This record gives sequence, structure tokens and C-alpha cells, in this order.
Amino acid sequence: MPKIFVIEDDESILNSVRKGLEKWQYQVENVGDWKNIVQEFLDFEADLVIMDITLPTYDGFYWTSKIRDISNVPIIFVSAAEMDPNAVRAIATGADDYITKPFSLAVLISKIQAVLRRVSSDNEVRSKKITVKGYQLNVLNNCLSYTGQTIKLTPTEGIIMELLFLNPNKTISKDRLMQNIWQGGLFITQNALNVNVSRLRSKLATVNLKEKLVTERGRGFRLAI
Repeated sequence: MPKIFVIEDDESILNSVRKGLEKWQYQVENVGDWKNIVQEFLDFEADLVIMDITLPTYDGFYWTSKIRDISNVPIIFVSAAEMDPNAVRAIATGADDYITKPFSLAVLISKIQAVLRRVSSDNEVRSKKITVKGYQLNVLNNCLSYTGQTIKLTPTEGIIMELLFLNPNKTISKDRLMQNIWQGGLFITQNALNVNVSRLRSKLATVNLKEKLVTERGRGFRLAI
């Protein structure tokens, strides 16, 4: 039973989301102490986090950055705020997807199922490790290793690197990336993809791949390796 940690302070939305998720056999927990969110998240051992933006004390961007310091668990932002620039900021902070209020439960469930499928470690169809020119990508835990150095990627960054590793020196279109990451890119703009790639490129500097992730203007991205 997948475990979902809901960080939402609106009681009506929280109760609606909880009731809907439990019908789908998800185990749901919400915040009990707004000053102790990270510890409650760790104690619950969540498989996915649903994150609001406007919260007591600190906002959702702050708590996402704190969770990202210790975990790569998928995070879906749910907010009444305008899609841009908040969606882009959410993705930049470390979120994996974003939907706006009001939303249907069916849309939320669809998003959750898509994200959990992407990070599921029991997907036997995918190889566990992909090796290219001495670089090794573990697609089950999203770790990229090279000459003793290892960097941890978010699930979204892992999908981007997997496509690039499977197609070295070939341009991967933005549409293809968005289809793989966000099931067609519903509610997500290409700007959000660009932010993800920019964040990924910064991480790749550790393993000397930053300059090899090339942007093909008007086409997509290529791993020149």
C-alpha cells in the first residue's frame, strides 16, 4: 500500500484528498506539527508527498527544499496560485509535478499513479543500470556514478538522464521528454522542463558532464559523449 504524506492546511481539501486516496487503497498521513514537518515525513516513510504552497510558518517551497536535502521522494505541488511562475519555481525547488486548485480527484490520482510508476523499483522491464563511456546510471535509485564520484538525482532528473543515456549523441525532443516525465505535459510548460534541465546540468558538473548536456535550440537536448 503506497504511503502518501499530505502537507496541506485547508481542512476541507485535506479531508477530501484523504477520503479519495484511501478509496484507492493509499495509506495517508498529514501534518500534525507544522514546526516538525521534516521529522514527521521521515517517521512516516512516505512514498510520495503532496505539497501546498501557502502553509503556516514556512511555505511549500521551503519545505520542499528541506525534504530534498534528505530525500528524493516524489513531490506533487497542489496550489491555488497561478501556474506560472509558481510551477516553474516548484519544479526548480525539486517538485516532480504541479496541479492547480480547483482540481478533480481523478486528475490527482492520475498524477500520483504516473509518478509512482516512474519511480517504482519493481519495474522489471527497465534495466537496473545503464553504462555509457564509463558513466553508470542506476535507474532504480537515480544515482549516477563516474570514477568514484556519485550524484543523486531526483526521479524527474533520472528520467531525463535515462533517455539521454539510451540515446547518446542523439537529440531528444522536448515533447518526448515531457511525454515521458509528465504523461504528455498536462499542466506543465516547456519552461518547467528547461528549469529541470538547468538544475540537472548543475549537478552534472560533479562528474564532468555539465558541458556535455547540450541544448539544441528549437529541437531538444543531446548528451555529447
